[in-house]
Parts: sequence; structure tokens; C-alpha cells
Amino acid sequence: MDVRNVSLSFGGVRAITDISFDVKVGEIRAIIGPNGAGKTSMLNVINGFYTPQEGTIWFHGKERKGMRPHHAVRQGIARTFQNVALFKGMSTHDNIMTGRSVHMHRNLFWQMLWHGPALAEEIEHREKVEEIIDFLEIQHIRRTPVGKLPYGLQKRVELGRALAMEPSLLLLDEPMAGMNLEEKEDMSRFIIDVNRQRGTTIALIEHDMGVVMDLSDRVVVLDYGEKIADGTPDAVKSDSRVIDAYLGVAH
Repeated sequence: MDVRNVSLSFGGVRAITDISFDVKVGEIRAIIGPNGAGKTSMLNVINGFYTPQEGTIWFHGKERKGMRPHHAVRQGIARTFQNVALFKGMSTHDNIMTGRSVHMHRNLFWQMLWHGPALAEEIEHREKVEEIIDFLEIQHIRRTPVGKLPYGLQKRVELGRALAMEPSLLLLDEPMAGMNLEEKEDMSRFIIDVNRQRGTTIALIEHDMGVVMDLSDRVVVLDYGEKIADGTPDAVKSDSRVIDAYLGVAH
């Protein structure tokens, strides 16, 4: 994916100003910056929730025009959210199953009958969901309503729903937010496994710099909607502009 000279405004407020960066196939790409830097706005542009006033997004070598979130999903882009967005009264299995809807092709008539082709299709998709449940090691909460789960497990279920869409690009918005150390270690392991074992390209926003430096192949840094650094984790963490942005002091 290529983000080229993207700018986004809300009224007279500039959220993003002339941002360009790319995400290479197979990498883990981090987008970091202080609060209000424009990180989530950037993710919302990538998955089609916002349409930038300037600039273009290129995905798999083609320019995207008039993209909406459901179009992005069909093209292979899935995401999780900073605040968990699950169906709290539904089970873990059924929440992940909703991610398979983009791959279901039988019409409403067959689905109401739940017979023949529709039944065969549902069985196939349920098998895919069970594979994801095993992969994320959440067999013990398969039938538990997600509203009864601790926050860390809810984040894992949300990751499972995104994986059920079979994305080529997975967007993670603060996947470690609100987690304790053990939960962060588990989530980090699953993110690495998603990238290496499933071959999924990942772009993530994360405030935990230890996690970012351990997981990422490359890092782009935003501050007040502008890009101030872009490179390897080692190069970025030693950049004086990045240090100033995070510490709020001059060097």
C-alpha cells in the first residue's frame, strides 16, 4: 500500500497534513505519535471511513477512489478498534463468525431455509472459525458471551473476527490498550504469528514503545498531523524530532 501526500481536514482543523508512506507486503508497519498526532485518522483514511481532501491511497498497485469501509473489506483490508467493538451478547464463536459474512454468497432465501447450499456454506465457514479459535487459543471461551470476558480476551476475540475476513492487510488500532503485561505478551505473540504463519501484512498503532520496537519492521512517526520520522525502529528511536515529540523538550 502507498499513502501519497494525504491531507485530511475537519472544518478548519487539519488532522493530517501531506502524509506519505508505504506498507510493504509481509511487514509489520507501526504508526506512532503522541495523542492527537493523527494516527487513528490515518487508519480511518486507509480503511475508507474518511475520504481525504488531498492525496491518494494506492493498494496492490491500483489507486483507490471513493472507497468506503465495506469496499475496503472486499479488497482485503480488515481492522480492529481502539475501543473494543464486539456484539457483547453474542458468543465468541458467533462474533468471529460475523467476520465471515464477506465470504458468504448464498442469498437470504437459502439462508432462511438453512438447507442445501446454504447449510453446506455455513458448515464450511464455521470450520474456518474453529481454525481461528484454535489459532488464538480461545477454545475455552468458544460459547461464552463476550460481554462476560475480561478485556484482554475481548481484544483477542476482536482480532479473531478481523482474521475471519482473511485480510491481506490487517489494521490494528492500539491492540495492547488496557492490557496487563501478560496479556501484552500474549497479544504480541499472536501478532507475530499472524504475520509470519498466516502471511498477513500488518499496520498497527500502538503507544507502548517497547512493543513497537520489538514487533515492527519499520515505523512512521506523526506529530500534530505531520510526518516527522520514518525508518527502522533503531533509527526512529534515536531521532531528535521523535525524542522531542515524546518528551516535550528540546535537544
